[in-house]
Amino acid sequence: MITVTGATGNIGRTLVGLLAGAGEEVVAVSRRPHDGGGAQGGGARGDGAAGVRWVRADVGEAAGMGPALAGARALFLVLGGELNLGGESPDALVKAAGDAGVERIVLVSSQASETRPDAPSHARLREFEAAVRASGRAFTVLRPAGFASNAFAWAETVRTGRTAFAPFGDVALPVVDPADIAAVAAAALTEDGHAGRTYTLTGPVPISPREQVAAVAEALGEEVAFVELSRAEASAAMSRSMPEQVVTGTLDILGEPRPAELVVSPDTEAVLGRPASPFEAWVARNLPAFR
Repeated sequence: MITVTGATGNIGRTLVGLLAGAGEEVVAVSRRPHDGGGAQGGGARGDGAAGVRWVRADVGEAAGMGPALAGARALFLVLGGELNLGGESPDALVKAAGDAGVERIVLVSSQASETRPDAPSHARLREFEAAVRASGRAFTVLRPAGFASNAFAWAETVRTGRTAFAPFGDVALPVVDPADIAAVAAAALTEDGHAGRTYTLTGPVPISPREQVAAVAEALGEEVAFVELSRAEASAAMSRSMPEQVVTGTLDILGEPRPAELVVSPDTEAVLGRPASPFEAWVARNLPAFR
């Protein structure tokens, strides 16, 4: 049995479907009651799939994770929301997993955990990495670049006004399709040879926000205007839903990427035996969100 946290998110919902489709017994964990729907994100889904049991639990409360971990041989661990900034010690959840007999942990961290080792915005992820590495369990750490699914931020303004707003319009980064992260996670959870490995996951080519919007426009068959925001304007908009240090860390990467953050990683292809999916493939799967 495999326990998947964040099971309604952009990675988790696809991962649940991949594992269930491969015949794995899955416990799908989310903090809200499961209604058979799920977040946008495309790809394989586990909603209603045979072998999937949905459990309401909170990764941030290790004591309540017992029913989701009981009998699991592997755990997929992804943080979300406020858990990226604070909460109980990561050691509590790792211990709960060990006490339940979990043998393998796959953690979603961030590329910035390596490229920006002192950034406050990613300190919590670094703490989880350390806890998982010290757990005594087989582990794999996934360090994705920025997500292609961040383009969902433009969905409403594209739908209503065929306009997208973003800072640093011509700074190109190799954003990764969350479905690729899910596919690599599925391999690490079910196959041998991934224990102790850290994989940096990117898309196949750097692509700028302006180019991403152009890809959405081409898929729609309509013009979509791109409006470049200043850093201050972007910060004000992001601060409505994100903590200040996360906003700062995100804008630092988007606006002043470090050399390593511009590099296309070979890890996705090495694990999956195929190239990483381009941004255009993500758009094609998720086009209804922009119509």
